[in-house]
Amino acid sequence: MKRLLKVYLQKPELAGVLLLVALIVLFQARSDGVFLGAQNLRGVLGILPETALVAIGVTILMICGEFDLSVGSVFALMPMTMAVAMGSGLPFSLAMTLGFGLCALIGWVNGMVTVRFGIPSFITTLGMLFMARSLTVVISGGFPPLLDPEIPSAAFTAFIGPGDLVRMSFVWLAVVGVLASLLLSRTNIGNWIRATGGFREAAASMGIPVARVKIGCFVLCSMLAGFAGLIQVLRLGSPLPSIGEGLELQAVAAAVIGGTALAGGIGTVLGGILGAVLIRVIDNGLVLSRVDANWFKFAIGALTIFAVVANAWLLDRAKRIKVET
Repeated sequence: MKRLLKVYLQKPELAGVLLLVALIVLFQARSDGVFLGAQNLRGVLGILPETALVAIGVTILMICGEFDLSVGSVFALMPMTMAVAMGSGLPFSLAMTLGFGLCALIGWVNGMVTVRFGIPSFITTLGMLFMARSLTVVISGGFPPLLDPEIPSAAFTAFIGPGDLVRMSFVWLAVVGVLASLLLSRTNIGNWIRATGGFREAAASMGIPVARVKIGCFVLCSMLAGFAGLIQVLRLGSPLPSIGEGLELQAVAAAVIGGTALAGGIGTVLGGILGAVLIRVIDNGLVLSRVDANWFKFAIGALTIFAVVANAWLLDRAKRIKVET
């Protein structure tokens, strides 16, 4: 029993799971049963992938020991680039490729500057946050362009499943989540990411290409942010230059709430997704509970601090348990 408890306590997403259950019970009671109703779940699950996809990228990057504050701006820049390119005559496939190429370039620049010059990624990506946001406004000309009606939006946003409970974006989230989880848990690259984030000097001495691993994680993070932005724009039907503002902080909060260590080396993709779920649950639950919406950011901040403290306490408790061999 002690051995099982020790393993259970060492799960970094444990605090988030317990908190999610508590919040579901609370909001279900406060909303007179509306919270778990089909219509409400349809709304929550419909927008969850847009936050969760960004959280997956940020989680992997944080496990690698770095941060990316530019994801909110990339979230807006990618679909804006695609829309402007299509307005210039490019087909959807090429315009989307151009958008993802720009995301990859931004991630590569973030990684190269951070690794090559030894600059903290917080500073590098903070600068990119302003640059990418400005570029989004500049290429839009100040007005959101119209989306081509030939865009296959249904492949990303159409409702599917029993009772049309989820959108296609949820399927994309599931696919990306499974692949990212397998990458971290079943491949050498995943081991390299954890080693680079937790023991960089030791990883380098073992021959792990830490610079390339970090740059690769920056690229992946930016591309997932761009993909999430594409999904939101196709859902809304307009590439607004202002979308994604503040999303970078929500993504970091989701990763931390899900058990990702700020120092790197520890975390799971499931934890990042769980953190995004908690953010969406709190947002929706406060509305249904008729609580002033201005308390949302307060709740996320408090939840982030609580998650860090709770995970630290659980890990300490796990270390104190003596297991007989």
